[in-house]
Amino acid sequence: MNAGRLLKAPENFIDRNGVAKVFAEARSGRRDFIRGAFAAAAAGLALPAVQAQNVAPADGDPNILKLPEHSTSLGKPVASDGYGKPSKWESNVQRRPSPGLTQTTQASVSFAPLQSLFGIVTPSGLHFERHHQGWWDIDPSKHRFMVNGMVKTPKVFTMDELMRLPAVSRFHFIECGANTGMEWGNVAVPSCQYTHGMLSCSEFTGVPLITLLELAGADLSNGKFVLAEGGDGSSMTRTIPMSMVKSGEVLVAYGQNGEMLRPENGYPLRLVVPGVQGVSWVKYLRRIELGDKPYGTKDETIHYVDLMPDGQHRQYTSIQECKSVVTTPSGGQTLLDKGFYSVTGLAWSGRGKVKRVDVSVDGGRNWRTARLESPVMSKCLTRFSLDWVWDGKPAIIQSRAMDETGYVQPSYRELRAVRGSRSIYHNNAIQSWLVQESGEVKNVQAG
Repeated sequence: MNAGRLLKAPENFIDRNGVAKVFAEARSGRRDFIRGAFAAAAAGLALPAVQAQNVAPADGDPNILKLPEHSTSLGKPVASDGYGKPSKWESNVQRRPSPGLTQTTQASVSFAPLQSLFGIVTPSGLHFERHHQGWWDIDPSKHRFMVNGMVKTPKVFTMDELMRLPAVSRFHFIECGANTGMEWGNVAVPSCQYTHGMLSCSEFTGVPLITLLELAGADLSNGKFVLAEGGDGSSMTRTIPMSMVKSGEVLVAYGQNGEMLRPENGYPLRLVVPGVQGVSWVKYLRRIELGDKPYGTKDETIHYVDLMPDGQHRQYTSIQECKSVVTTPSGGQTLLDKGFYSVTGLAWSGRGKVKRVDVSVDGGRNWRTARLESPVMSKCLTRFSLDWVWDGKPAIIQSRAMDETGYVQPSYRELRAVRGSRSIYHNNAIQSWLVQESGEVKNVQAG
């Protein structure tokens, strides 16, 4: 692929000739390598969106007429290891590392299987992972959390002391700033898990950070920013504006989905910063420092910055803007027959509640308003669905979300007009899935 050469944005591909051109252009350049790497990862993992119903034999369906073993025999006792596990028939539903990303000595990213999930809550064991220096299972009795900087009395808390304080529980999404980042470079990865899987949603439990700052006598008039520091080997440090902290939304969290955080998600303590890119949700949280200006740490001046068309870097672009994706039908799935399907997906916004989601099945020519499934909460995933009767012809399925501020999710053309083509982070463009006549669903976002 020639440097700087852009394919048409996929919202232009609304007929069969256009789709054919996308696939023809996709056969050249580095995308073949990426596609080959993903082929092995995707093989055998994608389930049909709807299973075909076998016609019963003339003498009746044996699955009905003959009682199965589970109806005639004694079942197993309670879980022997004391912690429940999914059914063996669901073993294909897993987090998966990306074979298309640059690898270090160990995998640093695993993607959540969004296409296999229901509702809005991500099971803790399927929550996406992003590590900067690997994960640790830290002894909570030895972990300490410090508050210092512009405070009257610097504080050190043990986990027991933190968990004695009044706690709150809230549902929020967390999305890595690099989610959907490969699509910037016209790399069409095969499934929703790989395009959007650095996204999860949980119920988080913890103490509002503002409470801990007040206990330390924080200078709330002159303190404008806090520095959050993690206890892992990368010493991840991020600047958080006090305007977010004062709202009470920012939590020092130890709980996730009704239990303690998982080690890979920051056990025993992490920061929860609703609506902000995941890198600011510092894991293994060990320190908060209050200051009067941004700290300009290595992880916010060199990394997690947006390269603009004029070559400048845009910094501190932390908010995850309104975004959505259709999860069924999506890449890697197969529709086995014509007829009724429920098009469903997820929408979210770092600025508040999702207000509306529109769905198109003809590449953006026409849009219909989808149903928003309750509950609809601020800075949380929202499930949407739309009834659709597939006629067996090629279709391009897209979703477009709008949040309560009036912000509308952009097309690729609109996003690239502002951001150019060399970005990695904060890609919230409309995603396109092609349903072929065979029923196979392909990613035509970038070829």
